[in-house]
Order: sequence, then C-alpha cells, then structure tokens
Amino acid sequence: MRPGSWLRRASFVVPGLLLAAASPEARAQKLPLPDKDVAALAQELSGETAMRNLEGIARFHRQRGSEGFRSAAGLVAERARAYGLSEVAILEFPADGKIFYGTQRSRPAWDAESAELWDLGRGRKLASFEAEPVALAEDSESADVTASLVDVGHGTREADYAGKEVKGRLVLTSSQPAAVQELAVGKLGAAGIVSFAQNQKTAWWGEDENLVRWGHLDSFSPHRTFAFMISLKTARALRERLGRGEEIRLHATVRAGRHPGKYSIVTAAIAGADPRLADEEIAFSCHLDHQRPGANDNASGCAAILEAGRALQKLIGEGKLARPARTLRFFWPPEIEGTTTLLNARPDLAARVKAVVHMDMVGGGAATKAVFHVTRGPSSLPSFIHDVAWAFAAFVNEQSYRYAATGSAGQPLVAPSGGKEPLLAQDSPFTGGSDHVVYQDSSFRIPAIYLNDWPDRYIHTNFDGAANIDPTKLLRAAFIGAASAYALASTGRRDWTSPPPADGPPGAGPLALAYRRRPQPKGPMTVFGYDWFADHARAAKVPTPKLLEEGSIPDAPRPPQTGGAEDYAYEILNFADGSRTVQQIRDAVSAEYGPIDADLVAGYLRALAAIGVLEPAN
Repeated sequence: MRPGSWLRRASFVVPGLLLAAASPEARAQKLPLPDKDVAALAQELSGETAMRNLEGIARFHRQRGSEGFRSAAGLVAERARAYGLSEVAILEFPADGKIFYGTQRSRPAWDAESAELWDLGRGRKLASFEAEPVALAEDSESADVTASLVDVGHGTREADYAGKEVKGRLVLTSSQPAAVQELAVGKLGAAGIVSFAQNQKTAWWGEDENLVRWGHLDSFSPHRTFAFMISLKTARALRERLGRGEEIRLHATVRAGRHPGKYSIVTAAIAGADPRLADEEIAFSCHLDHQRPGANDNASGCAAILEAGRALQKLIGEGKLARPARTLRFFWPPEIEGTTTLLNARPDLAARVKAVVHMDMVGGGAATKAVFHVTRGPSSLPSFIHDVAWAFAAFVNEQSYRYAATGSAGQPLVAPSGGKEPLLAQDSPFTGGSDHVVYQDSSFRIPAIYLNDWPDRYIHTNFDGAANIDPTKLLRAAFIGAASAYALASTGRRDWTSPPPADGPPGAGPLALAYRRRPQPKGPMTVFGYDWFADHARAAKVPTPKLLEEGSIPDAPRPPQTGGAEDYAYEILNFADGSRTVQQIRDAVSAEYGPIDADLVAGYLRALAAIGVLEPAN
C-alpha cells in the first residue's frame, strides 16, 4: 500500500482478529479489539508521563557500553519496576571488539570524559563536549594536540590532498570522520579531524547552519584518532580565513577512548495468562543508545514503549483489560548491535518472540517536520500483523482528524500539553535503518511492525531536544503500539507469517540455481559499525559483487524510502530460502523495488555462497 491510500483499505477477517473496514465509521467499529478495550487504552495512556520519562533519558549521553548508557538503562529499569512490570532485568553481554554475536562483531565500549577545541588565534572555544556531547565524534581517543588546520574538502580521495601539507595537522572536512580516517590519518599522518558533515538529505538539508551533526570514527580502524564536529556556520568562517591565507592554530584536548565493556539490554515483561501460549511473546522494541540529547532518536521510542507497558500493566491489574494469552516482552537495547547480540546470545528469547512492535523516532513535533509512518515488513516475510497495526493507525487518523476539524471526537487522543493537529500517519512500504531489520532477517524471521518518523530535520544533531517533542504524538504512538501488541498477544492465531506465493517457471541454466541460508551466522550482512559481508569477502578474496558497486542500481521511480542497493541486497538474501531460484528471486525483488538485472542478483548470491552464508539447495 502506497502512502496516503489508507482510505481505500478494504475490510477482511482473519481468525481471531477483525481488521479495518473501508469507511471511517465501519473502521471505528471493527478494530481488532472491543470498543471497551480501545477506550480503556486511549484514556489511560499519558503523553505527559511519556514526556517526563523522555526528558529523563535525554539527560544522558548514551553511547554503547558507556557510563551514560548504563545510567539511562538504570532509569528505565527503575521505572519499569515502579510500574509493576515483571522480570525486570539488565542483561549484559561482553563487548571487546573480538567477540562475535552472529554477524555482529562486538564493538568495545566507548566513554568520554571531556573534550575541547580552541582557536588559539582568536581565543575562542569552537567545540565542547561538556556543552554539547555531539561535538566529539564517537570512538575518539584521548589527545592533547596543538596544530595548524588544513582544508581538505571532502577528503575522501587522494586528489583532495594534492599540494597540501597534512602530516601533523588537523584536517577540516565536509565528510564524516570515518570516511577520511584511513586516508588522512592512516596514510598521510594527520593529527586529527575537524568535520562539518551535514545531516541526511531532506528538503531542509543544509538550511540551518547552526546544526552540529553526530559524527563517528571507525570502531575497528588501527589508526586511532579523534574528531570534532562543528557547525556549517563555524566551518564557513574557518574556510574563509584559510582562503585568505591565514594560518589557523587549534588546540584539541580529549579524554576518551574505547575499552572492553558490555552491551546492556533492559528487559521487562507482562506475563501471559494461557498456559498453552504464555511461552510465546509479543515484544516491544526500541533503541536506548544515542548521543545527548537524542530526544526523538530515540528517547521517544524508549519512552513510548515504557508508557505502553505502564498503561497495560495498570489496566490489567485493575481488571479493565483481561490478561492476554501471550506474554508481552519489552527490550531497550543499543541500536541494531544490541538486538543482533540479544537474539544470538539468548536463542531461548529469540524462539519465544513471535512478533515485534518496534518504535524508533515517534515523537517529532511540528518543528521537526516529521511524518509518522506505520511501516510494513519486507515482501520476503508477509504477515497479517501489519494490517493489525494499520487498523489502529487508521483509527487514530480518523479520530484525530475529526477532532482537529470539528472539535469533537470519541477518542481524540490529545495530551493536555500537546498538539491538537491530526496524526496523518502513513501506511508505508518496508524500509530499513533500525532494529526491525534484524528481527525480519531470514535467519530469525520474526515479523515486525515499525513505527517511525521520517523526515526529521533535527535527527542526529544537537537540536534533537525534548523541546521539539510533542506529548500528543507520544500518546498516539504508544496507543498504536500498545493496542497492536495487546491484540496480537490475545489472538488465537498461530500462523504469524504467510506462505510465499507460487512462483512461475524456474528458468534454466545458472538462473535455475537455488540457495538456502546456512544455520550460522545469524543476522543481517551489515550491522552496526561492522560489515560482515565486506570483511569476510576480503578474507576469502571474493571480489565485490556488482550489486554493491556504486551506481549499480540506476535511478528509477520506486516506493518511497526504498529501492537502493542495500534494500535489494537485504531482500535477495531473505528470499534465498531453498525453494526459489535465482530467476524467481530476481522477479520477487523486481516486483518489490523495481526491475533489476538478473546478473546482479546471481552475482550477489554467488558471493554469499562463497563466504559461507548460503549453500546450494539443488
């Protein structure tokens, strides 16, 4: 279903669940829960309570394995206990850069104590970790350096350095620090990096020259260094001075570094009531890590699932909601790497989770320009759960629009301190970028509902603060997630995914080959800070497949947010189930994202087989 087409959804029935109907009136009457349950959730959920928890989480600079992350995890665990959730625990898994959890090479913990960057000639502080932690790039190492600044432009090609003295200097770059680290520091001997990398490209890209974007270095590079992130405004002033021939001397001090540590993952539960089904779990997921403040990304998702847990537990305890048959499970991990670690290190938990409600950025207010998406799963893993989520989202759309337009609605879902505008949620096709890709990877095959904001002009910047969060948006996201999870935990359905449709003729020759995934490793080929495919392809001397070469996928109309080479690669692997041939996989991903040459598909599958991810099935 393309965005904006929610009014055209037809009604249909699945065993144990009655889904949305065509008209707003019918849809409001035929939700997957009784009216009394919908009303109970709508009245109990609180945007203000979620907002207070968000503000608490956003106080911490919560990079993986850090003191700040542990503090945030402790806050979430304390709140979960106070709300009466059961089995509250902080699970810990060693992370030292050597241990693997499936496809995730564990990244060592990273902590920072202080960092400042001074312009000595002007006596001006250009960056301060204490004031804005985002100013220090993740994985920076301790340093005390006084050096001249040299502008290297993008800094990603040797031509960018032609005729410039780099050794022992600080390089000013418009690229992410990790993109220039090997060349500038490793090969040419730069003393450190100053980056003004801009945010993700949206309509507002580069518009606010005061934004400072989150930066990162390569977690596994042997060329350890430091990097500061500065605003476009500061960078323009520096470049102007350098252009006039002025020497700019900077003094950088950093106290930070990587060290063996632990991934910490908060978990909690609401026990199921049916002895036959209580071992099956419907999970709430988010990611707790991010630079301070990281309010929408992703204190918002963390606070929203915590609020869902509070409300559900309270209503169940008061007898206003029946205890669901299945257990409701909550996870607050580091993004992607924590989820990959959890599902590999705790296969017992992975086996119990039947479906997931994942929230990543669900609170963006008007200033963020955010659009709220209820994102479906990939075509390789069809499931009815996405229709359940959309039924509730369509209900919120209708009720919130009716309230905004007329001042009256049965369930407007408006927080007292929040906005009153309609939600206008979009029913969106699958896109990656968060932990839902781990659950829905072919090695786990757990369908996931993904609630998310995009675009957000302040994502990954110093302006992603609590002031830009709307309590009403938090309330509505928590309602869609809580209602969806409660309905799934209560249904008698056991078939969480649909069988694949019958494919056409298998073709002949190399395109008739079929591959299936080996039991190990489990997880996507690209995780967080580590690329399993690239690392193992290098070790096995497997050339980079043409699919992964820049420009391999020509520009063409595709569903919003999808259709790049990474999307094709994810789905090609997911479709390799032992029954589909190369030709059939090509046809399936072409139907999902747009036409692709069969040779690109075949080459990627051969490479996956060469590094031991796939094996021939015929």
